[in-house]
Amino acid sequence: MTYRMPSFSVRRHAGIALLALAAALSLAGCGRNGEEKRAAAVLSEPAPPPAPMQAASGYAGGADMRMRSAEAATDESRNSQDTPLQRFLAVRQELNVEVPADQLADAWGKVRDLCGTLKCELLSSSLLRETPQQPGNAMLEMRVEPADVEKLLGGLAGVASVVSHTTTSEDKTAEVIDVEARIRNRTEFRDSLRAMLRDTVTKRTMTDLLAIQRTLSDTQAELDAIATQRKVLAQQTSKQHIQIQFTARRALVSGGDGYSPMRNALRNAGSVLSESVGSLITFIAAVLPWLLLVVLPLGWLARVLWRRRRAS
Repeated sequence: MTYRMPSFSVRRHAGIALLALAAALSLAGCGRNGEEKRAAAVLSEPAPPPAPMQAASGYAGGADMRMRSAEAATDESRNSQDTPLQRFLAVRQELNVEVPADQLADAWGKVRDLCGTLKCELLSSSLLRETPQQPGNAMLEMRVEPADVEKLLGGLAGVASVVSHTTTSEDKTAEVIDVEARIRNRTEFRDSLRAMLRDTVTKRTMTDLLAIQRTLSDTQAELDAIATQRKVLAQQTSKQHIQIQFTARRALVSGGDGYSPMRNALRNAGSVLSESVGSLITFIAAVLPWLLLVVLPLGWLARVLWRRRRAS
């Protein structure tokens, strides 16, 4: 027995389905219209300011750090260019002073003792007292801090008269900068060699270790020599080299009524007579041996010959 649905029921179910589909389509259209309206409203609002971009922890972070380092280096270079260059000058002063002959040793000793009370390094000193054959003189050579130079010169002016004063200076700035740069480079190279010797991870042969040790010794020796050169430059530029030459003051005698040959002859008569007598004594001492050995025998022989000839 075959069951058949009446045609009315089929048409009814089909109508219900069409109504449901129409309702769904209308609801979907309303939803799209609402979404479009909300999107239009959002687009019409002013856009918020963009958030600051944060650097990533990878390559972007490293690039940012490098940019900051480059900026810091640029700022440091700009500051170093703005800062005036420190100059290193080796200043040398040479003085010639005169003191009375009887006060030469005392003046020399006072200036030497004054150097001991200041920031002064005595390099050399000499004293030659006056004798009948030569006048006296003395010398002092020192290195003095710039702050104490005026004190030393003031003390010198109190015991002696300055005849000449010469000041010279030599610019050592380029030499000092070059030596300091070499010290930094050699120090970094030495530290890297020491780090290689302390490295226990990398496998090296005994030949490599000996080569590193030999290079380290040569680098340290070179660094010590450069450091000594820097100390010498520091002594030359941080202190002034002062040399003082002491001489005895000479009295200049001049006549009140001008040049007088007779007065000069009378004044020099004693010395001229002494020189003449000395020359005569020298001549007699030189001729006397020849007189005894040659002239007397020849005279005796000539007398004998003359007598014989007269007798014949």
